[in-house]
Amino acid sequence: MNDWIVPDWPAPGNVKALFTTRNGGVSSGPYASFNLGDHVGDDPVAVEQNRSLLCQILPGEPRWLKQVHGTTSVRIDDYDCSTPCDGDAAFSRCAGNVCAVLVADCLPVLLCNHAGTLAGVIHAGWRGMVGGVIERTLSEINRADGIDLRIMAWLGPAIGPRHFEVGEEVRQAFIEHDRKSAIAFRPHHAHNGKWFADLFLLARQRLTEAGVNEVYGGGECTFSNPEKFFSYRRDGSTGRMAGLIWLDR
Repeated sequence: MNDWIVPDWPAPGNVKALFTTRNGGVSSGPYASFNLGDHVGDDPVAVEQNRSLLCQILPGEPRWLKQVHGTTSVRIDDYDCSTPCDGDAAFSRCAGNVCAVLVADCLPVLLCNHAGTLAGVIHAGWRGMVGGVIERTLSEINRADGIDLRIMAWLGPAIGPRHFEVGEEVRQAFIEHDRKSAIAFRPHHAHNGKWFADLFLLARQRLTEAGVNEVYGGGECTFSNPEKFFSYRRDGSTGRMAGLIWLDR
């Protein structure tokens, strides 16, 4: 657990956040050792043990989602964490409710406001970003609060721009939304028609467009650090890490 990541950002003191790595748990094989995903083929007993270890340092059980690479955001204060619901983003205004997403290359985006009354997290893979998961989540947050909040974001580890290969159709999907997205892609010279995409830059562009001008973190690559991070693109069968955020009681 010593290499788990605490975001370096100017969040209010009552906003707590954490990103787990692959280390510190009991899983074995390709899931070694701190796999938190219960849908990847790992021993369910090991996953439960890992989640129990995590809960020892949290105010409660994370409100796990059934992630589907979509755009649905969930206000977790409104549902029972024992029954995960479909969603790729979560937010809360209640102290002690832990927002969580599972990742192994996709980008976790943590959110809070300056007043320390809101915490949220987004599972931002390319499909979700193309669909507008960042914008939709911020819209849902503002609608729930009834006011425009001053929000800041932190970008956690994800597959980096030297390793995230995508096809021309992915590039075009982003450019059709915003022509400025073109600068987040560079050609893969070894594979004609393929591109390397910068998830961090694409997320920053989307956040800025949605009115979030304070964006921290970003740049730490899951693919290139097998000792610290799970990576689906690198390994195929692998575990999942968690991006977590909550308001202190």
